[in-house]
Amino acid sequence: MSLNAYRWMMNGVNEPMTRQEFVAEPAADEVVVEVAGCGVCHTDLGFYYDGVRTNSPLPLALGHEISGRVVDTGTGDDDWLGRAVIIPAVIPCGECDLCKRGKGTICRNQKMPGNDIQGGFASHIVVPSRGLCPVDEQRLAAAGLELADVSVVADAVTTPYQAVYQAGVTPGSLAIVIGVGGVGGYCVQMAKAFGATVVAIDIDQAKLDAISEHGAAITFNAREISGRDLKKAISAFAKEHGLPSTEWFIFECSGSKPGQESAYGLMVHGATLSVVGFTMDKVEIRLSNLMAFHARALGNWGCLPEYYPAALDLVLDGKVDLKDFVEKKPLSEINSVFAAVHDHKMTRRAILVPGA
Repeated sequence: MSLNAYRWMMNGVNEPMTRQEFVAEPAADEVVVEVAGCGVCHTDLGFYYDGVRTNSPLPLALGHEISGRVVDTGTGDDDWLGRAVIIPAVIPCGECDLCKRGKGTICRNQKMPGNDIQGGFASHIVVPSRGLCPVDEQRLAAAGLELADVSVVADAVTTPYQAVYQAGVTPGSLAIVIGVGGVGGYCVQMAKAFGATVVAIDIDQAKLDAISEHGAAITFNAREISGRDLKKAISAFAKEHGLPSTEWFIFECSGSKPGQESAYGLMVHGATLSVVGFTMDKVEIRLSNLMAFHARALGNWGCLPEYYPAALDLVLDGKVDLKDFVEKKPLSEINSVFAAVHDHKMTRRAILVPGA
């Protein structure tokens, strides 16, 4: 079955996106998903405003935080028809040696909507059926959420889930999250859900105030305290509350040069530094600190599809709050919404909704 559909195309850096009609038709092992919502991510802004190159040439529809309903299937995928799903932001091939060894995040044949293939700022999207995360609509309704709301699970929620999981956060840990807007806000909630006491750092007091009600035990404004004073303050907090003075878990989510420098400066003996945010800026560091502190630094690219159900469970069980951190907007307003997000005029993560 062929479906008449449309998507909003990026034609060039900082050029207005334009609507394009297309026919959505799945091949074997593919499905067509009618998009319920697609979140606007920092990565999308990097493509659109900063000239970060997409793997697929322009014009290209951006968007990789996608939820929706399967409305058509290729051969062998009929069981998905009619089901509510979240599409992984990074879809490993599942067949290569890396995938078979559980290393799908570095699969060289992976597909990322809005980068490798056409993305989710559209009425419909054609994607591989592999790795789709089913959404229990009864639990969704019981949680007071709509299908569009959980689109951000595809990156903003699952990315920090994987970061916290692979870092090895356990009950009693001290976790520090730098940059608590978007992904960082969910990273705070994830670290708390894993049993950590969480320190939140940002330069936006409104974001700090919001996250203090959603998992942060203490907050610090980096405009007011930084460097050695910040490290001393966190050490004092840890000592006062019987938390470790070593083996801190540091999550850099700001995707900024100052944030990355601050994260590296907070390293203690046995620390784990997880780089979750992205920036094109270069940072000058003394790499020997990793040796001297017997610490480790981890990258975190997306999230394995097999982790999605557990991350979604935390949302549906109320351990990770979505509603206070998202705002739905009509997809037809994509150009003005991008501008508002880029200019920091939106305090919540924007979700673009087709037909709204």
